[in-house]
Amino acid sequence: MACGVSQNAQCLEAFDHVWEIEWSRNPLDIQNLISAPQTIRKVVELEQYDIVHVHTPVAAFVTRNALRDVKRQQKLQVIYTAHGFHFHPLGNPLKNTIFLSLEKLAGLWTDYLVVINREDELAAKHYQILPLNKIRYMPGIGIDLEHYSANAFSEAEVQQVRQEMGLSNENPLFLAVMELIPRKRPQDILKALAELARSNVHCALAGGGLMSEKMKQLASDLGISNQVHFLGDRRDIPTLMRASLATLLTSQQEGLPRSVMESLSMETPVIGTEIRGTQDLLKDGCGLLVKVGDIKGISEAMAWYLEHPEEAKAMGRLGRERMKEYDLQHIIKLHQELYTEALSQ
Repeated sequence: MACGVSQNAQCLEAFDHVWEIEWSRNPLDIQNLISAPQTIRKVVELEQYDIVHVHTPVAAFVTRNALRDVKRQQKLQVIYTAHGFHFHPLGNPLKNTIFLSLEKLAGLWTDYLVVINREDELAAKHYQILPLNKIRYMPGIGIDLEHYSANAFSEAEVQQVRQEMGLSNENPLFLAVMELIPRKRPQDILKALAELARSNVHCALAGGGLMSEKMKQLASDLGISNQVHFLGDRRDIPTLMRASLATLLTSQQEGLPRSVMESLSMETPVIGTEIRGTQDLLKDGCGLLVKVGDIKGISEAMAWYLEHPEEAKAMGRLGRERMKEYDLQHIIKLHQELYTEALSQ
């Protein structure tokens, strides 16, 4: 069940049935409380599902609330994968309190909680959101290491995307794959590039968002417009990653950032912020970590990669090894084991 799923060709091909539902990720959208619960209950009662597995905070809360009575009437196990709790050390204290309270409330309607980073695992257990034996850590939702492989893309493809941006061999490229929204802090990347003060170095931002025009204006104000490439949404992210010296993710909040996982799988090292999820992925020398909002730190990390190309390549290879823990087949096996346990209850 998802909003817009009936128009998604990939989903239509992958699933036996898809259910269109009107809801949004905005917790203040009243539609989430009006039509969405009715549709959820109708579908689950009609299909007599044994397991309902929910993702994303708002949809997960609405679904679990909607199914409270259904759980009593039919044998139903509800599993929630938290893609990063909305309460976290860098969050606003009031918001943290509200989101923690909502997670604990929804925990009463949940049979299993899956967390995808170690910080959330500790938080879930500390705050007893669910009993300890009902909390599961899984390293993400899986990444296809055959698709995200340096060997899957030719040098000609790599050179083509660089040529599209007018880059020569003397133009090192950094890449940021992110939605241009405040939580991702794209302005930090542009400011760091300006701080670097190397006119031959370029940076590409793949992704759109509310801050797109603002970021273009900031690049102009910083005098780096000719070094920054706003690519919008792309379908050739792996190739772009292979064309880059390193990728950047400057977020102040993540669950387990997929762009970092994809980059490491492609043997492209990463500059990331010291936040949950990203720290899990880049520990033990798989990338460079900086504090959130540390413009100078980001700039110095970019300079380090520029000045240590061989070490950067070695770091990328190490990252590829780390991603074996996050391999899609491994994650599928963990889900099969969880579903088997849930169905035995």
